Amino acid sequence: MKVIALVKQVPDTARLTGSVDGLKLMGESGPRTVNPWDEHALEAAIQLKEAHGGRVTVLSMGRPEAVEALKRGLAMGADEAVLVSDPALEGSDSLVTARVLAAAIRKVGAFDMVVAGRSAIDGNSAATAVQVAALLDIPQISYVARLEVVDAAAGKIAAVRLLEGGLETVSSRLPAVVSVVKEISEPRYPSFIGIRRAASAQIPTWGISELGFEPDQVGEAGAQVRWPEVAVPEAREVRVEMIEGPPEEAARILVNRLVADGVI
Repeated sequence: MKVIALVKQVPDTARLTGSVDGLKLMGESGPRTVNPWDEHALEAAIQLKEAHGGRVTVLSMGRPEAVEALKRGLAMGADEAVLVSDPALEGSDSLVTARVLAAAIRKVGAFDMVVAGRSAIDGNSAATAVQVAALLDIPQISYVARLEVVDAAAGKIAAVRLLEGGLETVSSRLPAVVSVVKEISEPRYPSFIGIRRAASAQIPTWGISELGFEPDQVGEAGAQVRWPEVAVPEAREVRVEMIEGPPEEAARILVNRLVADGVI
């Protein structure tokens, strides 16, 4: 079974603060880490390989330092990794990202499943996996908490989706794109042997020309969505007043205050 796991290197939000200085970590120089949702996708991909055989390819689009996210996947047990990196990609929105990833997936070759985290914690659009599936013209299942049936030979999959109102079991043909939630797996710690293997791995880097794109098709030039600025919301002064007295009297005072303030 051939599985491609999509990972993204994102700002390390554990080191963010409620200040503009903290928000600078979202930019050029801040510490970065593997998108937490994608660690669960990596674990799911590796478990599929262990259960059914085959190979796991980790694929990422990002800056050159995103190679560290790929090495994390190799250390966990993936077989190979590919980085898509090019200065022209700076400023890409989710659709441009999906177009580039879809082209890279085609270049990787035949696959049974593409696995991704439910969203990235920086943009949090949860759109890229859906767009990749649409561009590849294959089914997509989102918010997957459990894989019930995986039969690559028959080209079938059944999955349990974790929705706000409960659980939903769906089936699909393969190949497919599956985006997962954290309930699907607990990411393993890389083994010492895995870390050593990842440290010495030669990870190929593909630029846009190798994927058939021109500079005006990617990055800010090709994006339809832009983030002109990132700012901390203006702080609001909050006043707390405790209403004392018998419950009926306290309730009457509370209702009158809410009516006066236009809340009800």
